[in-house]
Amino acid sequence: MLSARPKIADLVFQFYGRSLHPELFEVKRERKIERSTYNATIKITSTGHAICWHQPEGLLLTEVATSALHDLPIKRRLMSHRVRGEHEDRIECAGGLIYETQLAIESADNATIRGYQQELALAGETHSVLFQFESGGRIGLGAFSYIHFESRAKSLRIQALHTFPEDGVILKSQSRFILPDAS
Repeated sequence: MLSARPKIADLVFQFYGRSLHPELFEVKRERKIERSTYNATIKITSTGHAICWHQPEGLLLTEVATSALHDLPIKRRLMSHRVRGEHEDRIECAGGLIYETQLAIESADNATIRGYQQELALAGETHSVLFQFESGGRIGLGAFSYIHFESRAKSLRIQALHTFPEDGVILKSQSRFILPDAS
């Protein structure tokens, strides 16, 4: 099965006040984080990523970077943006949890993309998840997804980097889930 990433022009970044059915995504890599105040699952998917946040009190949140052609539900979708240029957003959720995100697209030639991929592959997976996609064919350089996380008792910071060699761009995102009284 070819696991080439969709075009950057087809990408959307969405945030839900609910969980999404796991069968909606083809998961390539997954990492679970368990804290007394929350659980999180970080997934690299065939179309980008999905971050699932769950608190024992019942709050469920999901961030996804995926293809706009991917048929996802509208119910309890709190944010949806086509991936273009730079974007920032902040949402206050139930119980005072704050969700913040920043997105940026950077132009990059194949040498820059290859350099990122080699450097991040050497970084390992202690506090990260990574996946190398197969080449889409034309340029012989497969896409790469790398998600680094910093988990604290009352916060989770996610830094994601997705390369799009066919489009000559890198998508960088940073998201934070912050519980009340987190410093």
